[in-house]
Amino acid sequence: LQKAQKSDGGWPWFSGGESSPFVTRHIIAGCGHLKALGINSVLSKNTLEKAISFVDKSEKEYYDKYIKKDKSCEVENIHYLYARSFFLEKKVSSSCTEAYDYFYSNLKKNWKKSSFYSQAMAALIFYRNGDKKLAEEVVAHLKSFAQYSEEMGMFWKKEGYGYFWYEAPIERQALMIEAFHTITHDEVSVEKMQLWLLKQRQTQSWPTTKATTEACYALMLNNTQINNEKGVKLSLGNWHYEEGDGTMEAEAGSGYIKKSWTGDEVKADMSTLVVEKSTKGPAWGGMYWQYLENIDKISHSDDHNLQIEKKLFKVGVNGEGEVLEPITENSPLKAGDKIRVHIVIRSDRDMEYVHLKDMRASAFEPTNVLSGYRHQGGLWYYEATSDAATNFFIDYLPKGTYVFEYSLLVTMKGNFSNGITTLQCMYAPEFSSHSEGIRIKVK
Repeated sequence: LQKAQKSDGGWPWFSGGESSPFVTRHIIAGCGHLKALGINSVLSKNTLEKAISFVDKSEKEYYDKYIKKDKSCEVENIHYLYARSFFLEKKVSSSCTEAYDYFYSNLKKNWKKSSFYSQAMAALIFYRNGDKKLAEEVVAHLKSFAQYSEEMGMFWKKEGYGYFWYEAPIERQALMIEAFHTITHDEVSVEKMQLWLLKQRQTQSWPTTKATTEACYALMLNNTQINNEKGVKLSLGNWHYEEGDGTMEAEAGSGYIKKSWTGDEVKADMSTLVVEKSTKGPAWGGMYWQYLENIDKISHSDDHNLQIEKKLFKVGVNGEGEVLEPITENSPLKAGDKIRVHIVIRSDRDMEYVHLKDMRASAFEPTNVLSGYRHQGGLWYYEATSDAATNFFIDYLPKGTYVFEYSLLVTMKGNFSNGITTLQCMYAPEFSSHSEGIRIKVK
């Protein structure tokens, strides 16, 4: 960082570029985070002071160019005050005091008009500038809008479309944790918010270095969530395991273990798993049973996290266009009919890298045989057609309900198994679901 700093005190996004006020503010705030964790010698004093002087001058230039005309306070200005709040011992130069005072007084008047992200920054700015009662008022205001879930913890509803840095959900959650921990010392809420971060990480990636560093900082502020080496006991039949007892070697850092039983090792008394947790913080795992069954006898999986439902309809035509008809004994299939596959997906959380595999009977042929990216029902996905199934690869599956439809043609008569439809988060394979097996007859 010291080598990359430009002569004016700022840092570019990439080496060789112009100094970026945002990147410089982000680095200053990062040094502030380390300072809060007791790490002071991150950058040399001269390097940090040059950077602070650069952002002070940048805000003065912004104030002179825009604020005197518009009299407003943008999220960029709030971010400046936030980064600056970590190092108030370095006084703002006299030439920049007018701009600083304006932004601060404007924020005190209008903080309720800004986003939750900006409000969390405002609370920390007020607290570090000595306005502690106002800071506590902002935190109470934020808490009144929080949502709660026993499994997912404490979190806030999504704002905007998520295209801007101040709409990023991971960074916003990390900032909320910092505010609640620093201002009100509400460790109960902090642990619930940290739980949301960890559960989010279970099914999604932290897509940027910024998201990762902010999340790690938020977890380290109160490390009961990540600094637990013992406390979990498992009992399954005659098998017992306790963290740290030396019987199984856990993965360093995560504590992950895996145990499997096959064939005759599986006993009747293994139908009940007992889990005991004696320490703070979350722990999670998965247990599943694999066995062979005729595919059309498979029943629908009952998973509240991820659900899938599949139906087949015969496509008819009337004066208004296509109509979907249920397939019944009175309305059987015959060769040449057009079929509409109707798949409903329900997810109770955001997931990334989701694979949907829809099997089909050998009597069916897809009308669309070309693979490629598609858009349907609010989702972008890659569709790939194979001999026995159609695969949908979904980069991002937000929480909600979605409907997939595509068409098939009936090519021959007979009695066929149509297989099942499976859905699985490839990032967290324990989140999976499947439809029931279907049998179809073509006359």
